[in-house]
Amino acid sequence: MIYRTLLMATAGLAVGAAQAHAADADADVYTLGELVVTAKTAAGETIGGAVVTGETLRTYNKQTVDQALALVPGTNASNTGGSRNERLVYVRGFDRFQTTLSIDGVRVFLPADNRIDFARFLTADLAEVQVSKGYVSVLDGPGGLGGAINLVTVKPSRPVEADAQVASFFNRRVANEAFLVSGRLGGRFENGFYWQASGAFNDRDHFTLSKKFKPTTLEDGGPRGNSQSQDWRINLKAGWQPNDTDEYSINYTRSEGEKNAPYSVRDTANTRFWSWPYWDIDSLAFLSRTRLTDQLTLKTRLYRNTFDNLLSSFDANTQSTQTLPRAFDSYYNDHAAGGNVELDWSIGDTSRLKGVFYARQDVHHERQDGFVRTPPTPINPSANAPYSEPRQTNNEYTYSVAGEYSTSLSDALEVVVGASYDWTDLKTANDVNVLVTGTTIANSVISFLPVNYPLEDNQAFNAQAAVLYRLDDTTRLHASVSSRARFPTVFERFSSRMGTAIPNPDVKEERATNVEVGLDAEPVAGMKLTGAVFYSDLKNALIQIPVAVPGFGNVNQTRNAADGEYYGFEASAAVAVNDAFDLGGNLTYMHRKLTDPTNAAFRPQGVPDWKLFAYANWRPIEKLTIRPNVEYADQRWTVTTTTPLAWYKTGSYLIVNLSADYAVSDNFTVTAAVQNLGDQDYQLTDGFPEAGRSFYLSLRARY
Repeated sequence: MIYRTLLMATAGLAVGAAQAHAADADADVYTLGELVVTAKTAAGETIGGAVVTGETLRTYNKQTVDQALALVPGTNASNTGGSRNERLVYVRGFDRFQTTLSIDGVRVFLPADNRIDFARFLTADLAEVQVSKGYVSVLDGPGGLGGAINLVTVKPSRPVEADAQVASFFNRRVANEAFLVSGRLGGRFENGFYWQASGAFNDRDHFTLSKKFKPTTLEDGGPRGNSQSQDWRINLKAGWQPNDTDEYSINYTRSEGEKNAPYSVRDTANTRFWSWPYWDIDSLAFLSRTRLTDQLTLKTRLYRNTFDNLLSSFDANTQSTQTLPRAFDSYYNDHAAGGNVELDWSIGDTSRLKGVFYARQDVHHERQDGFVRTPPTPINPSANAPYSEPRQTNNEYTYSVAGEYSTSLSDALEVVVGASYDWTDLKTANDVNVLVTGTTIANSVISFLPVNYPLEDNQAFNAQAAVLYRLDDTTRLHASVSSRARFPTVFERFSSRMGTAIPNPDVKEERATNVEVGLDAEPVAGMKLTGAVFYSDLKNALIQIPVAVPGFGNVNQTRNAADGEYYGFEASAAVAVNDAFDLGGNLTYMHRKLTDPTNAAFRPQGVPDWKLFAYANWRPIEKLTIRPNVEYADQRWTVTTTTPLAWYKTGSYLIVNLSADYAVSDNFTVTAAVQNLGDQDYQLTDGFPEAGRSFYLSLRARY
């Protein structure tokens, strides 16, 4: 078990021996769903990156993907604030647009804007979370400017396997806040066939603010207004592994969510009353691996994804009426189809060549029901006329051809080089403008003027290289450089942002060059150390630039106008003092500079200068494990929503958590915990405070 603990140090954390269980040891990671998210040598060793196991996520109560990144050095979570109030992730300073997300290797991409809310992705039934930082392998497909995240499910390895968990969450007054249930049932037959069904359900009524929060006219404290959400997901898997080299599998994943959005505690003028009655995605995928010869292996991944979303805007905070121009129902109905084919050629015992062809079609449909204000007259000062837009469509194909070569130059030195060419083919990009004539609702006429945008395509070349050098059996040095591009989304090219922007069909890709030097070492038995220094040069970054439009005044437009540089270091350690006590943690320093040529006050938001996670696992008796851990983050830039915009730094925070696991039997564990023990009052973005002290109780049974 000490060896298992040391392996987890790549993510800067450990799992205590009391958490281990025979079922977990036998459970197999679904390797078909893993990605080459970072550099990998010919022998299969990864260079950089991190992996967090599902057991670790459960140990530290990380229920969603954004929470999971608290455990990984070089990454952090944040919040958009504003009316969307979505949970964000940053990987070495790169945001959700510049960081890809996949489930079992299948890309999650929202064709309109890719504004993924990472709180909608539950972790309860995952085997591991793979995280690439800086160096994202070209074999992973387009995007991945600064990072990649892959959620990998479990594959059964025994005739019958079962795992079930229920948890309740309470506020500081021990009143109920939320409920979580998850489970997994599966099995494997002697002939190589396997099956599995897993899922999770999370129902949050609210979260509770710190007692130290000072009430405002918009938030009276206690239960946070409009903070409810509900999410569930299922994963169905059936596969066949006839031998040690071949495997074929069909997967179906569906997630459904609904959420509200808390309002700013300070800004009344810009508050919009939004909610999401549904936020649903699903994916049907076929994955395979076939050994064609002793040297050639063919891998395929084919999939079809859907995304359905309704955003409802209301007249007021009661969210009961929709009659004003700011009220609407906005419908997204999207689907994507695609896949990739990879050929893996083992060249002797020391070299490997991989080639991949990647293709994806993204189709976005949207329409909106709402109200417009008719022209005022002395008799009728104003009138709101209802309208229903016709459906608008965007249809785009994305392709990539990539190759990666890895070779051992000696027993100590290995090299990996890769390159890819990505391109897009935009088939359809249309929109409508609403035109109203008349002076009253009775005589008003609403018409829709079609808009067909220029069908501009994009292309980009990517290249990367990495070197691994073994000083001895327990010490490795690595260095890597990667230049990757990201294409703009439909939203960045064509959205009017509710009348505040004008489209820019000519916007091009942004590019980042990432450099890293790192070390992995085990200086003594029971100790694992990792560290890296990194630098990223960001060119032609996409930002909003103010422009003057005759008849409309000043509006914004997305342009390739910003340049930046991100740099810092990260370090992690895990130490097994003895069989009863281990400890460790990770530390990250991150500096970001992003220049807006039109605004000297602009600052990149969402990422703290310093971030720390530290833990200990103490087993005073055989069945009991006590786990204190702390999460610290330094100040980060945020911006007000009032005009004129003002950038300032939020305060730092230190969150102390404490949990205890008791193994009632080999198959049953009880966990009790307190989070934010000090009831810290803090915020990640302007006007949106986070949760105060809370408790949870969890029961888990495994077979």
